[in-house]
Parts: sequence; C-alpha cells; structure tokens
Amino acid sequence: MDCSEERYLKQLSRLYPTQAAAAAEVMNLSAILNLPKGTDFYCSDIHGEYEAFSHILRNGSGSIRLKIDDVFGDELGDEEKRALATLIYYPREKTEICLAQEPDAMAWYMRMVPQLVAVAKRAAQKYTRAYVRRCLPPTFATLMEELMAEDGLGMDKQAYRRALVRSAVESGQGPALVEALGNLVQRLAINQLYILGDIYDRGPAPHVIMDALTEFPSLDIQWGNHDIVWMGASLGQRGCIAHVVRNCARYGNLSILEDAYGINILPLARFAMSTYAQDPCTAFALKGSPAISDAEREMCEKIQKAMAVIQFKVEGHLIDAYPEFAMEDRKLLSQVNPQAGTVVVDGVEYPLLDTHFPTVDWSDPYRLTPEEEAIMQRLEQAFCHCEKLQRHMRFLLDHGALYKVHNGNLLFHACVPLNPDGSLKAVNVFGETVAGRALYDCLDAHVRNAFFSSDEEERRRGRDLLWYLWLGEGSPLFAKSKMATFELYLVADKAARKEVKNPFYQLLEQPEVIDGIFRDFGMDPANSRIVCGHVPVKAKDGEDPVKCGGKVLMIDGGFSEAYQPTTGIAGYTLISNSYGFILAAHQPLGSREDAVLHECDIHSSRRVVERVDRRTLVADTDRGRELAAQVEELKALLEAYRTGRLKERA
Repeated sequence: MDCSEERYLKQLSRLYPTQAAAAAEVMNLSAILNLPKGTDFYCSDIHGEYEAFSHILRNGSGSIRLKIDDVFGDELGDEEKRALATLIYYPREKTEICLAQEPDAMAWYMRMVPQLVAVAKRAAQKYTRAYVRRCLPPTFATLMEELMAEDGLGMDKQAYRRALVRSAVESGQGPALVEALGNLVQRLAINQLYILGDIYDRGPAPHVIMDALTEFPSLDIQWGNHDIVWMGASLGQRGCIAHVVRNCARYGNLSILEDAYGINILPLARFAMSTYAQDPCTAFALKGSPAISDAEREMCEKIQKAMAVIQFKVEGHLIDAYPEFAMEDRKLLSQVNPQAGTVVVDGVEYPLLDTHFPTVDWSDPYRLTPEEEAIMQRLEQAFCHCEKLQRHMRFLLDHGALYKVHNGNLLFHACVPLNPDGSLKAVNVFGETVAGRALYDCLDAHVRNAFFSSDEEERRRGRDLLWYLWLGEGSPLFAKSKMATFELYLVADKAARKEVKNPFYQLLEQPEVIDGIFRDFGMDPANSRIVCGHVPVKAKDGEDPVKCGGKVLMIDGGFSEAYQPTTGIAGYTLISNSYGFILAAHQPLGSREDAVLHECDIHSSRRVVERVDRRTLVADTDRGRELAAQVEELKALLEAYRTGRLKERA
C-alpha cells in the first residue's frame, strides 16, 4: 500500500470506521448494482408551455396509465382506470371534486387509497427501500411505509391497514394522504429528467416551469439558445434584453416580464405608443392568437417595433466590437436606402415592407436616441436587479451545461457545427480557434465567466458571448447561417429570409460523420447516440425523428403551440428504461381543467426505438461504474482492517 493509497483509506475509514460498517456498505452497493436501471426522461423545446409539460411529467408520458393496467387488469373498468389515473396526476384537485360528489367520503377513501397504494408499490419495484423512503413526505413516511409493506394476506393485517387509513381520514389528513400517494407515484415514474434546452420564449409560462423544476428531485439541463438569451438578459447584456422584450411583445406575453418578473415596461410602452402613435405597425403583427384585448394587441405591436429598432442598433455596436464574430453582413440598417425604401441583403436589393423609422438617423443609423438610451438603461437595471429572474438563471447555471455525455448518450440542444465535408467546423472564440468538444468546453467556460469571473473584462466578454450563442453562425446552440429578424419583419421575399442550417443537419444520415463526432467526444461509436432538439421534426409530413439507424434522436416535436402546425404533434418525450428506448409522440392537451374535470389525458403514441437483449441494470450505467469503483475501494479498506494495516476506530 503506497502513501497516497494509505492516506485515501484513512480518510475513507472516517466514514466506515469498522469492518462491519464497510462490509454493510459493500453489501448495499452490490445489491443496488443488480437493480434495474431507473427510468430517464428526455424533453426538448418546451417554450413556456407549462400545462402540457406539467401533464406529461404527471402522467409519466403515459407510463403511469400502463402501470394501472398492469396492476388491475380487468379488475377495474376503463372509466375507473381513468378516474384513478387523474387522481394520481392531480390528486389535490381531483380529491376535492370527488368528495363534493360522494355521499360517503369515508367509503371513497377506503376504496381509493388501497388503489393508490397498489400503483405506488408497482412503481417502487425497481428501487431500494431506502430510496423509496427518501421519496416519502416526512408527515406520512411511517404510515405510507406500513401501507406499502402490506401484503394483503390475513384478516388481521387487512384490518390494520383499514384502521391506518380510517385514522388518517378521521384526523382530517385524508386529502393530504391522497396527495402524498399521487405525488409518490409521479416521482417514482421518473428517475431522472433531462431537458435539452429552450424552456423560454414563445409560450406564456416559462417562469412557472422554472418554479416547478426547482422542486424536481433529479434534473439535468442542456441550455438552448432561447435559455442563453435570457441568461444574458439577466446580466444586463443589451442585445439579449432587446430580444427578450421584443419576443415577449411578439407573442403577446408581456405579462411574463411585468407580472412574473416585476420588470416595469411602462416607460417603454409610453415611448412606443407616442413614437408610433399613427403607425399601424402592420409588419409587426403578433404571432399566434394570444388572449389579449385589442388595446393590448396594439400596444404589443408598437412595443415590438420599438424594441426591434433598438435591437438592430445595439446589435450593430456589438458587431463592430467583435469582428471575430464575423457578422458584418448583419448590419442591415446601414444597407437601407431611405429615399428608395429598399435594403440590400446579401448583395440583392429588396423593397421594405415598412419605411417609417422616426428614431433612426440615417447618417448615423446605429445611434440610440436619448429616449431609447434611457429605456435601455432602465431595462438593464430592472433585469439585473430582479431577484426571481436571477434565482431562475442561477438555477439554469447550477443544473445545466452546454452538453453532457451520459450512459452512451451525447446530449445537446442543437448541433456540433460541421463543415460541408463533415469535418468539425472551427470557430474563432476571442482569438482561440476551436471545434467539436473543444468548442463546447471553451464556450461553457466563457458562459460561467460571465457570471462568476472576478475579472471585469472576462465578465464583459462572457456576457457578450451569450448574445453570440443566441444567434451566431458558429454557435452550436443556433446552428444556422443567420438570424433573419430584420428580414422577417421588413422584407417580403422569402429568399432574403432564408436561414440556412449548419451542414450537421444535411449529414445526419451519414454514419461516418456521426461516428467522427462520437470519437471527438471520447465515445465509442458502436454504443453511442446523439439526443438533441432545436429543429422541429415535421412528423405530419412523414419525417422520422430517428436518424442514422438510431444513432441520432431528434426530439423537438412542437411543445410550443406556435410550431404544432409545422410538426403536426405537440411534442416528443424520449424514455430510457431498463428495457430500452421508447419515443412517445404527444397530441395537444385541451386544458388543465379538461384533464381534471373530464379526465382527459394526453394521447401519446409510443414507439420502441431500441430494445435491449438483456434488461439493463444499474451496473451497466455510468452511475453503476462509479458504485462498482466504490465497492472496490471499500474492499481495499476491509482488507486493510483484516490485515491490521489500519485499525478500526470503534
């Protein structure tokens, strides 16, 4: 035993001071290694659609209903199964409705609690008792353990179980017990949740999603470009702020800023309504059909235009400040001919759809007016000092990264930037040329510098890089030739609006290209897959989300209502369990009210993407390899105790 090993074993002996303690942990870990692996869920591009996302988590992407079928078979009818499923998904709300309709509340509890316990026991089968115990709420831990340990044999035991439930109900804890059991089933249905980016933008409730995620027990996030732009805005980065405010206005979601995050947009609204008072802002019509009044719609359109002009200006300054970003062609205000009402895009002159720009000085088009400068200063202060926004962004930072390698899966939001020949695209990041995994690692370090560096220059560059990650051609989160915001608003010709995807998307079906990516990330091409989102899969047109013989799984299926006409569905969930991989395609959820009152579930079609020959155990996973290494270390400690090289502490 060398000196370093001896020091390590001495430290380990503080945790396991006796042979008995070390041996007990070896037995515990060895047993865990032989359990089936837990169920992992992968979602992408949620875009603020809280109700649909929440329901899919609550129903385990359909897996909880399957557990109900397994447990009860023909014992319960379909209507009874739907009622039980809804009680699990929404235990508090459904209990209240049922009790208002039931003449005998105690009879209802005595019927439903055993059903909930039966499903909970089925969901707990692949976990250790210690893990299940940690999932129990302290208030009901002892009671729920007793109910779940009940084997249903013997009249005495059945009477004991009924007495436990009756006592809880009589003491006024019936609704809370039902809620605890429903929440337990939900938690056991999902062992680990992976979100592959884009929680924010478009939908009305990203803040509610973030609040829910902070309560989720096991979570990992790969940032999307729509998340990164909010992270930049939280640091006062002007290009990011301009986008965030403009995009909220575009989708009629200014309440996210005002009500959710307490950001005062009244000065901006006054400026926009005054500056564009007689302007119909036709080119700035809202996306979708937000449920707002005509007056609110008009205000959103004018704010949208005001912020678009400010965005074009502040982006012009950023492009000048960072020539290495190679975005000079995106300075389109200086390509406008105000007399002719045209703009030159990529060498071609196009007529403008809107020529009323009262705040633009065409001799110095990127200069903010004093009023615009004052608005940006106020917004910077508001974003930087919003406690809730800062808390949400730090949660993204603490639980997220640009990519993750896990159990043979390479997880990221959009792409690994490639050249047309399939080689890794080199990107200039502040003078450092990097590609592939090195690019991801370099960018991730700069993102964290933006928040944590003690050097002001590093923080500034990190903040501005967040803006580049939102829309830059070399950004692995954006993966397109340009962000055509200007053209989408102001040029009718679709040729000018075209955003060309990175060659990654044209080469997805070429195994040698995908295998090259795996090798660059230190992975075995024979046993690896990419899971990503970002680009909506056009399922309605027959597009297959499974690419390259299963080496690539693209799971942006249109959680965002704005993209559902494109995809034809309402999102994908990828499920990895001990039997393989299942891809669930979801149909839209009517509303939370429909789900609770009318027991409407999301209809999901499930497709087996990969079925393993032998059930996957914890030992076969990355966590299992870590646990196996711990077992070997503990065995070394046991040997040291047995041979007298270390003395037991007890």
